[in-house]
Amino acid sequence: MAEYGKALRSTATPIPGLVVWDLPVHGDSRGWFKENWQREKMTAAGLPDFGPVQNNISFNDAVGTTRGIHAEPWDKFVSVATGRIFGAWVDLREGPSFGAVFTCELDPSRAIFVPRGVGNAYQTLEPDTAYTYLVNDHWSPDATYTFLNLADETAAIAWPIPLDRAELSAKDAAHPRLADVTPVLPRKTLVIGANGQLGRALRAEFGDAAHVEYATRAELDLADPALETARRWRDYEVVINAAAYTAVDAAETAEGRAAAWAVNVTGVAALARVATAYGLTLVHVSSDYVFDGTSDRPYREDDPLCPLGVYGQTKAAGDGVAATVPRHYIVRTSWVIGDGKNFVRTMASLADRGVDPRVVDDQIGRLTFTDDIAHGIHHLLSTHAPFGTYNLTNTGPAVSWAGIARQVFALTGHDPARVTGVSTEDYFSQAAMPIAPRPRNSVLELKKIRGVGVTPETWDARLRAALR
Repeated sequence: MAEYGKALRSTATPIPGLVVWDLPVHGDSRGWFKENWQREKMTAAGLPDFGPVQNNISFNDAVGTTRGIHAEPWDKFVSVATGRIFGAWVDLREGPSFGAVFTCELDPSRAIFVPRGVGNAYQTLEPDTAYTYLVNDHWSPDATYTFLNLADETAAIAWPIPLDRAELSAKDAAHPRLADVTPVLPRKTLVIGANGQLGRALRAEFGDAAHVEYATRAELDLADPALETARRWRDYEVVINAAAYTAVDAAETAEGRAAAWAVNVTGVAALARVATAYGLTLVHVSSDYVFDGTSDRPYREDDPLCPLGVYGQTKAAGDGVAATVPRHYIVRTSWVIGDGKNFVRTMASLADRGVDPRVVDDQIGRLTFTDDIAHGIHHLLSTHAPFGTYNLTNTGPAVSWAGIARQVFALTGHDPARVTGVSTEDYFSQAAMPIAPRPRNSVLELKKIRGVGVTPETWDARLRAALR
């Protein structure tokens, strides 16, 4: 019989993410009532907002009916409508808790949240037991399951009714022992734009882990109308969008404007729909160009967006779309330097070739090296930092492009006086194509990213290391 009058309460188990819940049951001579699933109260009490989409019921006539051990590729919230069960859970996920076991009884006043990859089994202790579970993905014939034998000697589950006297299927009886189980891998992480400067840094940061995939533009184009059906998205946990249209000046042309909006806005909107529909975490990389650069202080994450040119407008629109995803990180950066053609390499090449450049000296900011962006993204994901927007650049004093060029000349053994500082207007006065307006102040405040444990190196220290 259900225990009446409990308060809603959670109890952790030795298996990470497997949590037992006491449910308030209200009863009288007529029977009882409970809120089996109440999103607002339960998420406030710590239950993951796991987004159930299907409700299943397993009815069992006899005492001793035994089912499992099955690990499915979704989370579920298990409870009992009538009767009572002995439940057993075995962690079948890859990691240090693989093989951990937890058992307890469930009745209508007790439920349990079972994360993806944890094997689930039960044995009925009363006749006419109705076992119910909410899941956050629809059943699919393409889903991959992992199984463990109910009698596995390593798990050594103390079934109340010995298995030789219990009712179980031949299929469950034939499942493999723990030593033969292939652990369940984490849901996949997908890096889009994997051949760009940031994409290559993300490859170095995340490595060749089996659950991390990298897609180049040829393999997954943000502007492709078929993006939303391009992957079996329910198999993914995280999508990192390192792809963008970044030709700032070309975006001011008719052709470039269309391309910039297609990639930076329409493509991001498609990703946002996918992420929202499948509960994915979307990491979206943004730019200082979402601001007009007129502030007399570093820009904060919550400052109003006010872009100047087409590129900045598309990045600001993309930010607005990405922010609609319940699980999102918008990583805003500036003056990016990575593996490939970039400002630092250009200045070093000019210095070596004896060219004395004219460089803009009325735009200020900080360099940001792609390795530091990649590390920051990895940190946000691995520490489960609060979702939202984070500024991420290298630290150090604000400086102009001309100041950076002089540093490059000096560090490569050349006379920094060879660099002549000029205004933005003078620099572009002879340009033959449309020129995008640039923010004069690109300095981003870093208090928020430091608050979650990310402290990038100074840009000048990273510059020294890069030139070595």
